[in-house]
Formats: sequence, structure tokens, C-alpha cells
Amino acid sequence: MAYTRRTKDQLAARVAQDIFDGAVVNLGIGQPTLVANHLPEGREVILQSENGILGMGPAPKAGEEDYDLINAGKQPVTLLPGGSFFHHADSFAMMRGGHLDICVLGAFQVSATGDLANWHTGEKDAIPAVGGAMDLAIGAKQTWVMMDLLTKQGASKLVQQCTYPLTGIGCVKRVYSDLATLECTPSGLKLIDKVDGLEHAELEKLVGLPIAQ
Repeated sequence: MAYTRRTKDQLAARVAQDIFDGAVVNLGIGQPTLVANHLPEGREVILQSENGILGMGPAPKAGEEDYDLINAGKQPVTLLPGGSFFHHADSFAMMRGGHLDICVLGAFQVSATGDLANWHTGEKDAIPAVGGAMDLAIGAKQTWVMMDLLTKQGASKLVQQCTYPLTGIGCVKRVYSDLATLECTPSGLKLIDKVDGLEHAELEKLVGLPIAQ
């Protein structure tokens, strides 16, 4: 049976679906920023940005961007009523102090037990970009990863053991991908859901690891 990958917006909506009412959430640079555009109406989610914003809204409409109001990825954002700005140091105190309920990050690799590698591929010409990832990965109560399941070369980003420099050990609780949503546990991967038409055996073959149901 044929299957269709989730689009980036569909994946963002899938992540947003699981963010509970009242949660304080950091959305990492890249794909995770799209989650802000898909939060269910009527659900209060307080978005934090590591450059010192609390209470971000969805992306501004075309032509309404204010480049004095940007997130950590230098993308223009909006501010909801009650939102605030503060010093970078205060932002990192929030991140390191356990005040974030969830952070959503991108990744180069995630191990079956939740190790995270998302700041450097180790390649000679690659630019290392750790930012606040280490603080977020360990400081948030839950760390979720949002990414394509496979590289452009077709290799799984979910691995038995990370080969790239680590961001954090055993910190990832869930992986939201274009093909499936999985939980990382001390005993390995566990399936939460997958796209229609993708057989379990085929998913395991793509990942190259056993996935509990």
C-alpha cells in the first residue's frame, strides 16, 4: 500500500496537537518554528525564544514583518497580548532552571534511547552551531525532536548510537518525523503513530532498528 510523507506544515500541526494547554514551550530554529502557526485555537501555549521573548504568536503576514521583533533564528515573529522582552541571561535562566515544559528541536541524529546530536556533523567545512541547544535539551521538562526521518541520501536519522558530537544524553522523549511519531525509551524505540499505508515492517526497515508497538 502506498504512503505519503507528512508535509512540513502537517508535521508542525502534528507536533502542535500534543502540546498541552498552559504549556511554556521553546521552538528551535528551522522546522520547529512552524509549530507556532498550528497551535489549536483556544489553547493557551506560551512560546519562549532564547534571545529573550515570552509570548510569541504566529508568523506575521507578508508585508507586516517587523525586523526589530525576531526569534533566535532571526525570523520575524509576532507578540501576543501580555508578551514581554528581557535580557538574554534571563532567558537562559528560564531554560536552565527547568521552567520550560517542552522544547522542540531539530536534529542530525537521535539514538533509540534519546541521545541527541544536533549542533555539528563533524564534517571539516561544517559550521558548528550549538546556540542554546544544550541548555534547552537538558533544561526543558520534555525535549521533542521534529525532523525528516531520513537524510537526503536515504540514511535513517534514528540510530542505535549517535556518530555525531552529542548535544545531550538520554534527553529526547519523542521524535516527530515526516513518516512516524516515536517515543525514545531506555529500552529503545516505541511507535506512537505512523502515516497511513506505511507498514510497520517497512518502517523498521527504513529505520534499521526494532520499534515496539
